[in-house]
Amino acid sequence: MNMMRTALLLAAMTALFVVVGGLLGGQSGMMIALLIAVGTNLFAWWNSDKMALAASGAQEVDATSAPELVAMVAELAGRAGLPMPRVYVIENEQPNAFATGRDPEHAAVAVHTGLINMLNRDEIAGVIAHELAHIKNRDTLTMTITASLAGAISSIAHWGMFMGGNRERGGLGVVGSIAVAILAPMAAMVVQMAVSRGREYEADRAGAQISGQPLALASALAKISGGVAHIPNENAEAHPAMAHMFIINPLTGGGMDNLFSTHPNVENRIAALQQLANEMGSGGAPRGGGFLGGSGISGGASGSRARKGPWG
Repeated sequence: MNMMRTALLLAAMTALFVVVGGLLGGQSGMMIALLIAVGTNLFAWWNSDKMALAASGAQEVDATSAPELVAMVAELAGRAGLPMPRVYVIENEQPNAFATGRDPEHAAVAVHTGLINMLNRDEIAGVIAHELAHIKNRDTLTMTITASLAGAISSIAHWGMFMGGNRERGGLGVVGSIAVAILAPMAAMVVQMAVSRGREYEADRAGAQISGQPLALASALAKISGGVAHIPNENAEAHPAMAHMFIINPLTGGGMDNLFSTHPNVENRIAALQQLANEMGSGGAPRGGGFLGGSGISGGASGSRARKGPWG
């Protein structure tokens, strides 16, 4: 099913590419856009995960550099019946995380140092289990391709705005190009919103079942949401097409970025996890003691600055 969704997404993004090209450059613009779309689709299929990790400034870690984090990922991956993904850490005070990769055999989990410092061990386990659920559901291919293609659509639209279109070949001219530069990224955001909202609920449920503590994940979502609201993420603000990949939308700015939400309401997600905890007959309350010495969110940014890294 997810492979079909990915194919439909590729087709939709390709069609949007061609439409934008046609509006900016007429028939020749459509042909150029089609060639670019095909090339972008192929490139995104194989390299979108590398692009996402590079754009976020992620650094790969192993059992030597981050033993407890890697051991936790390995344990949870085993519970989920997944091969061990690569593990990355991002030096960023905002608490957040995402997963990427075209399939479970080529997957990666990336966590911010802010998340490691602000959440306790059970909460971090809940977040990682959520990301592993995305991998198991093969959401990561769709999410990373969406990020790559949405960014490409924004780029070609803005390129057309500066070029001013081509009226002689059926383009819209300067005014029309400006309109396309505004509307095309919005259309890409709508696609992102459509493909990611339902997946978050599914990953919350599956992740809670993997970790066995739905209330720990609910507590993590509350802390992450509070942290995101107060701690900016410069990399995410520079690459807004990646916003839907994170467990919580990392964009804190107003205006265009928040016209369309790529994630369900946090309160609704927490309520769903509380209901799941009742169904499981488990309180799932997070135990005390932060993972690798991490503190609560009140210790937030100062705690992150005081540490040398996420592994001590």
